[in-house]
Amino acid sequence: MAENMEKTTAQLLKEQLFHKTKNTYDELEDAVIDAAYDYAEGYKKYLDAGKTERECVKTSIAMLEADGFVPYSFGMPVVAGGKYYYNNRGRSLSAFVIGTESIANGVYFTASHIDSPRIDLKAHPLYEADGLGFLKTHYYGGIKKYQWTALPLALHGTVMKADGTTVDIVVGEDETDPVFYIDDLLPHLAAQQMKKPAAEVIAGEQLNILSGSRPYEKNLPEGIKLNIMKTLYDKYGITESDFISAEISAVPAFKARDIGFDRSLIGSYGHDDRVCAYPSLTALMAVKNPVHTTMAVLADKEEVGSEGNAGMQSIVYFDIIADLAKTLGVSDIVVRANSKCLSSDVNAAFDPNFPEVNERKNSCFVNNGVVITKYTGAKGKSGTNDASAEFAGYVRNLLDAAGIIWQTSELGKVDQGGGGTVAKFIAKQNVDVIDLGVPVISMHAPYEVVSKTDVYMTHKAIEAFFKA
Repeated sequence: MAENMEKTTAQLLKEQLFHKTKNTYDELEDAVIDAAYDYAEGYKKYLDAGKTERECVKTSIAMLEADGFVPYSFGMPVVAGGKYYYNNRGRSLSAFVIGTESIANGVYFTASHIDSPRIDLKAHPLYEADGLGFLKTHYYGGIKKYQWTALPLALHGTVMKADGTTVDIVVGEDETDPVFYIDDLLPHLAAQQMKKPAAEVIAGEQLNILSGSRPYEKNLPEGIKLNIMKTLYDKYGITESDFISAEISAVPAFKARDIGFDRSLIGSYGHDDRVCAYPSLTALMAVKNPVHTTMAVLADKEEVGSEGNAGMQSIVYFDIIADLAKTLGVSDIVVRANSKCLSSDVNAAFDPNFPEVNERKNSCFVNNGVVITKYTGAKGKSGTNDASAEFAGYVRNLLDAAGIIWQTSELGKVDQGGGGTVAKFIAKQNVDVIDLGVPVISMHAPYEVVSKTDVYMTHKAIEAFFKA
């Protein structure tokens, strides 16, 4: 009897002192799980509508305007409860709601990115060789190049023509459209190729997109190239020179789909990081008349270092905060010092097919909820923000109080690899910031996988943050 009592005491101590990671399907009520599955339907539509950052901006603005948000320009007056958005060159977006308390108490904002790894066309892409027409490319972001061969691709982009007008191009998404393709070797002739390291199986200059094979007329030099160019001219009015002032990308021609017999997972191109951008937007719209001024930033160029005037290193995002502070009669230095940010980006979910790259106790798992990443970086935390204990504790307690299922994670084993987010750029502005987002399987692949309940917990976590 005493032995049983001792076990009971020990068990109680374990429950009191040990950390327990929770699973959404064990912890959540069926009604909440149903809500997560319903939420996923809207997210899948968002993914299909926004396969590039420009398309994400357009889709997001349509959502915001339907909710009463209006365009913001620098210097315009704002009022408490007012809902505004700033469209930065069609490539990034900041949406915000003015709080009922003074902005001197800080802005509570999220920062996600809406660019994803892809294949971009070069400035002079079109050529023909040995009876086939191709488009030359330069890949964007960190990819495994071999994953992009032998699968259907769609072309998305914007072209500014010589006359100054612009035209948007989307080919390969409609069921009646043609698709595009990057060749690979058949196994029968790939003996030497298969001996190469994976990073060299396909070279960057081999990522040429198959785009046609029929000549404009018989026995005409470069007739295939001419026929392709004539097709583009007839449909879009563009010439070969217009490629110089174009942004055209090849992305997988797949739709977002449920994965698994139980439909618990979502497969799609571009989860990284639209899986955090969408919950940021929906959470912002869900919070009515917030106490704090709240903001959702959807930035470009994260996959290539957050550079440029639409990347998170641009001053435009903090120009907006400074302009709001000026309009409302407050020092922007004070606003930034009191602001809080969730750098809402993904982390790599533990994959039992590849357990060797993770340290299990410090990994995130599918269906275990939104993941907090205190630090990123690589090789001794190089390039990380590394959130303070105080801010990590603040977010932890906030999520617990809101009943959010959450977990923590690093990005792989020490010395295994690593990565970074926009958090370090935000921290430089004297803002408390921590990474929070969704675990992803096969990150940066043409088709990634996430859990529906994890996505919904991310939405609810950001909503709780905005309501704090």
